[in-house]
Amino acid sequence: MSGMVEKRGISYWLTHVGLTSGVLVLFFPLWLAFVASTVTNQEVIHPPMPLWPGDQFLENYSRALIEGDSGQTSASVARMLFNTTVVATGIAVGKIVISFTSAFAIVFFRFPARNIFFWLIFLTLMLPVEVRILPTYEVVASFGLLNTYSGLIFPLIASATATFLFRQFFMTVPDEIVEAARIDGAKPMRFFIDILIPISRTNIAALFIIMFIYGWNQFLWPLLMTTDPSMNTVIMGVEQMIGGQDDVTPWPVVMAASIMAMLPPIIVVISMQKLFIRGLTDREK
Repeated sequence: MSGMVEKRGISYWLTHVGLTSGVLVLFFPLWLAFVASTVTNQEVIHPPMPLWPGDQFLENYSRALIEGDSGQTSASVARMLFNTTVVATGIAVGKIVISFTSAFAIVFFRFPARNIFFWLIFLTLMLPVEVRILPTYEVVASFGLLNTYSGLIFPLIASATATFLFRQFFMTVPDEIVEAARIDGAKPMRFFIDILIPISRTNIAALFIIMFIYGWNQFLWPLLMTTDPSMNTVIMGVEQMIGGQDDVTPWPVVMAASIMAMLPPIIVVISMQKLFIRGLTDREK
C-alpha cells in the first residue's frame, strides 16, 4: 500500500512539473512581447534584448493607443480595438441568432424537405470564405457596404457548424417537455423563448466565445472590405505597423498593439469560462 501511495505521489508531481513546464514554454513568447513593448526600439533591434520590462511602458502604450503609427496607418489602436470589438461581437451574435433559429425550425417544425435544407446548410462547410470571397465581395460592393460595419459583419454571420451543434442539442430535448409546453398552450415562440433559450445558455456561451474569437481574428475579409484606415481592425493594424526593414519598424509600439489586441479575447474567455466549460462538457438536461 505504501509503495502504491508513493508511486501515485511521484506521478502526481511529475504531471504538475510537466504542466508547469508547458505553461512556461507557451508563456515565454508572450513575456518577450510584453518586455519588448516596454523598452526602446534600439534595445529591441540590437541584441541581446532585455528579459525584464523597461521604463517606456507608458510612452509606448500611449503612443499605440492614442496616436498609432503615423508612418504606416493613421488609425489609433483604440479606434481599431473598437472596430474589432464591434465586428467580432456582431459576427458572434449574428451567427448564434441565425443558427439558433435555423436549428429550431429544422428540429421542431415539420415541413417538406427539411432534412434536405439542413444538409444544404451543412454542405456550406465545404465553401469557406476564401473560396467564395470574390462573388461575396461583388455583392457587398454592389450594395455600397464597403468601409461599413454591416459589410464586415453580414457576410460572415452564417454558420453551418453552429446550426449543426444546436440541432444536435435540440434533438436531445425530451419529447415530454415539448408535449407539456403544447398542452399548456405555449405557442412556438413562447416555447422558444421560455424553454429553449434558458436550457441552451451554456451552449450559447460556448459558441459565443468560439465565434467571438473567430471574428476577432479575421484578417483577409476586413483587408478586402476596408480602404478607409479608420475602419481597420486591430489585426490589420498590427500587420500594417510592420515596415519593410527593422530600422523603420517601431517594434515597441507594434508589441504594445499586439498585447492590447490579445486582451479583449482573454477577458471574454475568462469572464465566461465556467459557462464555456459547461457548454462543452455538460450533458445534463
